[in-house]
Amino acid sequence: MRLGLIADTHGKVRAEVHEVFRKVDLILHAGDLGGADVLEELELLAPVTAVYGNVDGGIMKRRLPQVARLEVDDLRFVVTHGDQLGSREPEALKEAFPDADVIVFGHTHRPLIRNLPDFSVVINPGAAGPGRFDLKPSVAILETEPGIPPRARIVELA
Repeated sequence: MRLGLIADTHGKVRAEVHEVFRKVDLILHAGDLGGADVLEELELLAPVTAVYGNVDGGIMKRRLPQVARLEVDDLRFVVTHGDQLGSREPEALKEAFPDADVIVFGHTHRPLIRNLPDFSVVINPGAAGPGRFDLKPSVAILETEPGIPPRARIVELA
């Protein structure tokens, strides 16, 4: 399965996201969507599992969970914005979600892929919305197959 990972859109879906996510089977959004219109636009590309982030308003908080759990190709996924944990280091996220094989988070706007010793992976796709903190906008692609460790890569957006 091919998954598109995205976070911190803050109300903006860049045109490049449509191209990068053109052939994904599922999109995971790790919070700070910026509004229901972002969710609706992404749902035109593929089914979306999303969580709310710290700047999402009441409508999104009523519509979305703070943490989403799902299974894909026998891998246990956790999607969270991560701000509620205080520390967003990969090891702290794994400690908070010890049974997860894949943890997708946002909030820091910094892309990261960390493979942990137990063969789990923690991924922050970076921020896909308006540019902030002199960081390039980005998303991630994650590919899964039963019995094979997931393969992830960061994709910078123009």
